Amino acid sequence: MKVATWNINGLRARLDFVGAWLAERKPDVVGLQELKLEDEKFPHAVFEELGYHAVCHGQKAWNGVAILSREKPEVLARGLPGQEDFGARLITANAMGLNFTTLYCPNGKNLEHEDYKRKLDWYRALSEHLSQEHDPASATIVCGDFNICPTLLDGWMGEASEGEIFHTDAERVRLQAVMDWGLHDLFRHKYPEERTFSWWDYRGGSFHRGHGLRIDFLLGTAGLRDRLEDVMVDREWRKKKEGLTASDHAPVIATLN
Repeated sequence: MKVATWNINGLRARLDFVGAWLAERKPDVVGLQELKLEDEKFPHAVFEELGYHAVCHGQKAWNGVAILSREKPEVLARGLPGQEDFGARLITANAMGLNFTTLYCPNGKNLEHEDYKRKLDWYRALSEHLSQEHDPASATIVCGDFNICPTLLDGWMGEASEGEIFHTDAERVRLQAVMDWGLHDLFRHKYPEERTFSWWDYRGGSFHRGHGLRIDFLLGTAGLRDRLEDVMVDREWRKKKEGLTASDHAPVIATLN
């Protein structure tokens, strides 16, 4: 089984690109983030032609998350309780035998902005939600754009970025609390010392210069960690394809036995 996560940075702009990726990589379950469209405009028919059922939690022009599955998913939750003002950022479904959550965590903007504190509160709410509504003994995936670099390995600037947004102790403490519920970073489990990134700014040739961040994760419970065969950041799909412009994020794909 292949599971994947991808911040697509606008589904309208990226629909053909995502379709080409699905046809080539053939994942079984995918979490998409940053749809930037409302539910009634979600292109279900396009994905059905590609062999996927979709459920979504959308929002006009901003945010938005969706799950694509080879088998019809059953929605369990749309939105993070108590955090509705921060937009459509979480959806959970039973999909392909998995309790599958995809989320688009708040960015926080900068340390002086009110959204930074709200980002920390959002993470606290996520930890509470997992503790109250989910079971770490189940086959659970929590995936998406987390907007945090967990370690120095996960940002191109290394120590020079410490204390900046995405690289603060407070953010890392909140992320660790989420993982302490019973989740494991599948990429870091497989490749504990590898430096690779999942996001690169469009500006300044960041992708080709290797100036990126690893902020997109597939987190899985212990049973799924033990089923892990391989995991990769799909860098090839951060590149333009036949005139189609890529997202600024690359997909992350894990293969489970």
